[in-house]
Amino acid sequence: MVTTSLKIPDELKQRTINIAEQQGVSPHAFMLSAIEQTVQAAEQRAAFVAAALAAEQEMLASGLGHPAEEVHRYIHERLAGEKVERPEAKPWRN
Repeated sequence: MVTTSLKIPDELKQRTINIAEQQGVSPHAFMLSAIEQTVQAAEQRAAFVAAALAAEQEMLASGLGHPAEEVHRYIHERLAGEKVERPEAKPWRN
């Protein structure tokens, strides 16, 4: 494990100490947890964007897509607990 210095404004440091005390952890543990959560969120977002871009490229290459109204119906029915089949991809080019 490496040591890293982190310069933060006095006011933010005090807020960090206060919250860490409220949570029953050290300021160090609180900051590590905050950094870990932020890194995980950024990695998840990057993976989501990469998957979306890959799906877009697949759609452009195949010329197939899902009409929005069918996707919305599918999602609403799934959320309502209904057993529903996924909509089929359809050509979207003229």
